[in-house]
Amino acid sequence: MGVLTDLEAGMAELSTPMRVFVATGRFTEPAPDLPELAGRIRTLLAEVAVDEAWRRFLLGYAPPSAFEICAALEPVETHGAAAFLARVAAVDLVWPSHRHLPIEAAERAADRVVSLLGPEASWWTNHDPGCGAVNGLTPLFDSLLAGTDGEHFALALQIADD
Repeated sequence: MGVLTDLEAGMAELSTPMRVFVATGRFTEPAPDLPELAGRIRTLLAEVAVDEAWRRFLLGYAPPSAFEICAALEPVETHGAAAFLARVAAVDLVWPSHRHLPIEAAERAADRVVSLLGPEASWWTNHDPGCGAVNGLTPLFDSLLAGTDGEHFALALQIADD
């Protein structure tokens, strides 16, 4: 299997209906960077906005521009990416004691995804690690982790509403 197929399989394990949305792919642009990754994030946000479960909460919502998404992102160190990805997939944003996935399964899948993108991958989130604030990408509670090795990308977005 190729990297993209393995990434798709790993991210599919981290997806849960109506809560954790994932996307993977291969960039088509030459020398993609953060703006291209932000474009893929914008596409995922647009998919969430039309999802049957969330459409009524997102009436009139348009995803931020790629520029605005770039401004909302903070870097994540590669050594912390797998744990962060597992949390996005498994731990509910509103009710942290609730699990969307067994944490062990999420950790295994997240380790595999991070390994596939490699140690030189860039990882980004909408969380500010310094103060704990979240730069929301939607009017709901959301948590994003996006990674790229410069050829492939993997996105995980958890959506919640209280």
